[in-house]
Amino acid sequence: MAAAGAGGGGGDQLTVLGAWASPFLVRVRLALHLKALEYEYVEVDLKDKSDLLLVFNPVHKKVPVLLHGGKPVCESMLIVQYLDDAFPGSGPAFLPADPHDRAVARFLTTSF
Repeated sequence: MAAAGAGGGGGDQLTVLGAWASPFLVRVRLALHLKALEYEYVEVDLKDKSDLLLVFNPVHKKVPVLLHGGKPVCESMLIVQYLDDAFPGSGPAFLPADPHDRAVARFLTTSF
């Protein structure tokens, strides 16, 4: 897939670094699909980590990593929340509008 779809975020290129067997990658790809955003997928060999992964996630050196206009966002739940914030006009909202309901939703996603 190519560039980011319509909506917010400036229309910059979206790239996902991932490994096919990662359940966390599935979460990110599902969110991108629900938001109807186009993106480029780059497979990362976790036994021989690429320079690209090491540059964009030097702390944990793990996938998935979302690159939006060359800026990295790491960790699947943070990526999902970022997509919701960066592309509010694309697809459904992942979190409720009410601040308390959002806090409860975030609590539930990190507690189970």
